[in-house]
Amino acid sequence: MNFEHTEDRRMLADTLNRFVAEQYGIETRNRIAYGDAGMDAGLWAQFAELGAIGALFPEADGGFGGAGFDIAVVFEALGGGLVAEPFLGALVVGRALGLAGTAAQKAHMAGLIDGSTVAALAHEEPGSHYALSRVETRAVRNGDGWLLTGQKAVVVHGEQAQLLLVSARTSGEADSEEGISLFLVPGDCARLKRRGYGRIDGGRAAEITLTNVQVGPQALLGAEGQGYATLEAAVGYGILAVCAEALGAMEVAKKNTLEYLQTRKQFGVPIGSFQALQHRMADLLLEVEQARSAVINAAAAIDSNDRTERERALSAAKVSIGRIGALVAEESIQLHGGIGMTWELPLSHYAKRLVMVDHQFGDEDHHLARFIALGRN
Repeated sequence: MNFEHTEDRRMLADTLNRFVAEQYGIETRNRIAYGDAGMDAGLWAQFAELGAIGALFPEADGGFGGAGFDIAVVFEALGGGLVAEPFLGALVVGRALGLAGTAAQKAHMAGLIDGSTVAALAHEEPGSHYALSRVETRAVRNGDGWLLTGQKAVVVHGEQAQLLLVSARTSGEADSEEGISLFLVPGDCARLKRRGYGRIDGGRAAEITLTNVQVGPQALLGAEGQGYATLEAAVGYGILAVCAEALGAMEVAKKNTLEYLQTRKQFGVPIGSFQALQHRMADLLLEVEQARSAVINAAAAIDSNDRTERERALSAAKVSIGRIGALVAEESIQLHGGIGMTWELPLSHYAKRLVMVDHQFGDEDHHLARFIALGRN
């Protein structure tokens, strides 16, 4: 395997890293992430102009990248700045459109890529415990359209989304992979209620309640009752994205901790000269490299036609990122001492994000069990 990025990807990474460093400092980031909107429309448009959104999609869908390593490069740069803008929703909804959308439905891609449309995945439900096939929201036919009824939980950027990708059951039991359908629902639909709130690591999410929400026949994405495969593939891109984002955050936490050990003095010498701390930092560096290897493996496998190979690589990466992310957060804070927990120090915000990444699209325990189950199959 060639571990060197192409020249185009290196240029994209350099451009994004420079933009984030110059325009997305920690004070700006916290103002945006903990603000009422949880995003900045102006910066979102600038990211679009830089091509950061277009790099997430293949040329056939209007983008200019779309491979696993393109996604990893973009989200690693975003993780380095704890960027709060709605890249994840654009990626997951856009990839679902690319996989199953009609020509008319794919017209939404232009708005996603130029940043004029904010999209969000509305799939998780109260009590689903990360199970992708656990869907209790119902869709029943009403004339030539559909009525959607149910509740969706922790919809990231659900307040601002103009386009929601909603999973609903048109047949089958609540845990069955069969009978799940996907619907494109405008965020301002009648009888759709959104209750927004701030997330602990910054950004905003929403609880969404659908009560006999009427949508037309054009809202159905793909074949009726056959949405699980599309959902699994689209969420797979999301898993790769959050793993790469966490890797970017780990690199910053590692760098800041190394700098602190080299400058903080006790007994007249830098604390980084103490052998016990050197050992802990060396272990941390090795773990971060292990996380990078897991992301590389997932990026290489994401477009595989072998479902088992793809999903095992993604689950393996999520297990590694969950464990290592928590370790980096804990060790970085401990090596900084009491100052590591203060709001003013950027590290505390990186630590929160690393811990919370574990809970997106399934935590370490969930994906370890899934990795084992996929191996048996």
